[in-house]
Amino acid sequence: MTDFPTGASATVAELTADPHPLLARLRATEPVSWLPVLDGWLVTSHDLAQRAMRDARAFTVDDPRFSTATVVGPSMLSLDGPEHERHRAPFVPPFRPAPVRERLTAAVVRSTDRLLDELAPAGRAELRADFAGPLAVEVLADALGLKDVDAATVRTWYAALVESVSAVTAGGEPTADGAAAFATLGERVAATIADEESDSLLVAAVRTYGLAGEEAVANAAVLMFGGIDTTESMIANLVLHLLERPAVLAAVLADRTLLAGAIEESMRLEPAASVVDRYATDDVTLGAARIRKGDLVRISIAGANRDPAVFADPDTFDPHRTNARANLAFALGPHFCLGARLARAEAEIAVSGLLDRLPGLRLASPAAPSGLVFRKPPELPVVWDHQA
Repeated sequence: MTDFPTGASATVAELTADPHPLLARLRATEPVSWLPVLDGWLVTSHDLAQRAMRDARAFTVDDPRFSTATVVGPSMLSLDGPEHERHRAPFVPPFRPAPVRERLTAAVVRSTDRLLDELAPAGRAELRADFAGPLAVEVLADALGLKDVDAATVRTWYAALVESVSAVTAGGEPTADGAAAFATLGERVAATIADEESDSLLVAAVRTYGLAGEEAVANAAVLMFGGIDTTESMIANLVLHLLERPAVLAAVLADRTLLAGAIEESMRLEPAASVVDRYATDDVTLGAARIRKGDLVRISIAGANRDPAVFADPDTFDPHRTNARANLAFALGPHFCLGARLARAEAEIAVSGLLDRLPGLRLASPAAPSGLVFRKPPELPVVWDHQA
């Protein structure tokens, strides 16, 4: 542990505010480094990050310390091997290209149009709270098809569950509000599954694939984590990247086909989930590091995404970058993000709608991403040219 001086110097404040200079130093000298502040290893190079994420036998999520499992129980997020496959399998078909295109994309368009109808006359907004967050919640609520539940209610459940997971991560106990939210979610999932006319993906998970009711509830909560915070962050980070770069914004406005490349570059430069956690199942060597059984191995998506061995001029935002999709924002291996297609569609539809409907869109005040795990601007205040 004494062989990692750069890791030893790391602070939570640095990792939260602007980790990229530190990640660059680590990647250059200690690509697998012990960080006392994390009580674990941090992997920052692209090749070693790929290796760790693909090898679930050596680097697992199935560990009692995994905080989400403490709050919602076992799920596809916190299991590996055959049990992971059993939990994940029911949720693969709904996120394939055709279902995303035929059903879920329509929900994105509806919600985007409604939210912009409400926002456009005002001439100003805080885009995270007024647009990106509500959009992500509405689309997720539609996908889950929960009976007699509106998007605002789903948002309150999600906030309570996040707070509970955060409390466990900090060494505490699950919160009472989190437990209450999870119990209510369970009641609504049960009602949805009992509805003979429901087309919720949760119905198929139980009736077709045989998940138990409590397993469906746990995975519904996990879909909330994957479908709300990360999508909100994707949209907010993308808008910020464009508004901070007038030349890139002008190019995207002139040629909307560049938006797909801009989405990939935004995810590469500032992935919504900057790290993913694994635990060593045995003593193992990764790079030059000798990792002990049970050690926390935190994989820095943010570090890997700026690896100059893969991405030329890695700190530059380039919507023309030909290999931008080599970014690891959606992870790799058995835990590759199920909703990657939907998230990309949400970002493209949402930001295209903003650019179409809010002329002269610009920042009202400076903003910057922050966060140790989930990175996004705490607020994104914008204004645009009001049209009478």
